[in-house]
Amino acid sequence: MQHKGFWRRFIAHRLWDETDARRVLPPAALERLRQRVAASEAAHSGEIRLCVEASLPLSYLWRRASARERAIAMFGKQRVWDTEHNNGVLIYLLLAEHRIEIVADRGLTRSVPPELWEEMLAQMRSAFRRGEFEAGLADAVDRIGALLLQHYPLAAGQANPNELPDGPLLS
Repeated sequence: MQHKGFWRRFIAHRLWDETDARRVLPPAALERLRQRVAASEAAHSGEIRLCVEASLPLSYLWRRASARERAIAMFGKQRVWDTEHNNGVLIYLLLAEHRIEIVADRGLTRSVPPELWEEMLAQMRSAFRRGEFEAGLADAVDRIGALLLQHYPLAAGQANPNELPDGPLLS
C-alpha cells in the first residue's frame, strides 16, 4: 500500500511543469507581485521572497521529502537566511500538492507567534482554492510586510539595501 501512495504522488508531480506555473501566474501577475514586494521593502529592512514551483525535483520525490523540506531548502538556496537583520521571509507554493509554506528567519520568528503564520497560510489556502493565486500571494506579501514594518521599520532617511531579488522565482 505504501508504494501506491508513492506512485500516485510521483505521477501527480510529473503532470505539473513550469507552463502550469506560468498559467496560474502569468508574466503580468509576476510583475505586479514584484512591484508589491519592492514597495513593501521600501518601508522596512526585511526581505520577502516568493517561490512558486510546479512540482518537486525527482530527488525530493524519491526520498519522499515534504513540501516543508523543499521550502526550507529553497530558503537556503535563495539566501533568504543571509539578510543583515535575519529578517527574511520565504513564501513557498508547491502547485502539484497545493501546499503553501512560510519560512521566516529567526529575527522575525522570535517576534511573531506561530498562530499568526497559520492564519496567513489559511488565508492563502482559501484564495488558492478559489483560483486566486496572485491575490493570495499579494495578501501574504502585504501581511508579512506589515509585520516587518512593525518589527523592522526603517529609520528616517534610511533605505533598504534590497539584499534579494524582488521578483517571484517560478519553476
